[in-house]
Amino acid sequence: MASTANFATIAALAGDPARAGMLHALMDGRALTASELARAAGVTAQTASSHLARMAAAGLICVAKQGRHRYHRLATPAVAHMMEAIMQVASAAEPARPRLSVGPRDASLRAARTCYDHLAGRLGVALADAMATRGYAELAGDGGVMTDAGFAFLEQIGIDAGALMAHRGRHGTRIMCRPCLDWSERRPHLAGAVGAALCALSFEKHWIRRIDGTRAVAVTPRGARVFRDTFGAQLSTQLSG
Repeated sequence: MASTANFATIAALAGDPARAGMLHALMDGRALTASELARAAGVTAQTASSHLARMAAAGLICVAKQGRHRYHRLATPAVAHMMEAIMQVASAAEPARPRLSVGPRDASLRAARTCYDHLAGRLGVALADAMATRGYAELAGDGGVMTDAGFAFLEQIGIDAGALMAHRGRHGTRIMCRPCLDWSERRPHLAGAVGAALCALSFEKHWIRRIDGTRAVAVTPRGARVFRDTFGAQLSTQLSG
C-alpha cells in the first residue's frame, strides 16, 4: 500500500493545472516532445521541462530518446486509469449544464476517444456492451474475463489471442480484460490487454481515425459497418465521420 506521503506527492503532481494539462495530452497513448507538451499546458519550455522532470522522477511519465529528440509518454496504464478516474470524479462534481452548451470538442470526446491505449466514450461503452451481450467477455465490478467464445472472436477479427495470453504470461503485470468506468458515460468500457488490442486493430484497419488536436476519434464508414455487423454494437449515427 502506498504511504500517505507518496499518495500526497502523486496527488500534488497530478493536481497542478499545467502538469494536469500535460498528463491529459498524453492520454491518447502517443509520445510527445517537451515543446508539444508545453503548448498543451500553456507554459514556457523551461517550465515544461521542470514539470516533466518531476513527473518522470515520480514515475508518472517515462522518457525515450530518438535522435536529438526526447519523447514523453505515460509510464503505465495505471497512470491513465488514475487520470480517467479523476476526470470521472471531476465531471460528476461539475454543476449541471444544459446539453446545448456542450462545445464541439467536448461532444467529440464524449462520442469516441482514446483512454491511453483503449477506446472510451459512447463507442467504447457500446463495444463493451456488445462483447458482454454476445458472451465474449464477462465484466463485473472492477474485474473481467474473456470467455472461450471471446478468444475465438478475437482470432476471427485478426487479433492473435495466443500471443496476448503468452505476453500476459511473460509480463504478468498487465490485466487481460477489465472494465474501466467511463467518465462521460458513467458506464464501463473495455480496458486491459484486450482493450488495447481492439484499439490498435481499429486504427490499423482504419475503422477509426484520429481527430487532430484532441484525443477524440471518429468512426469511419467502414468501421461503422464492422462495429455494427461484426461486433453487434449499437452505434448512434453521430459517431461516424
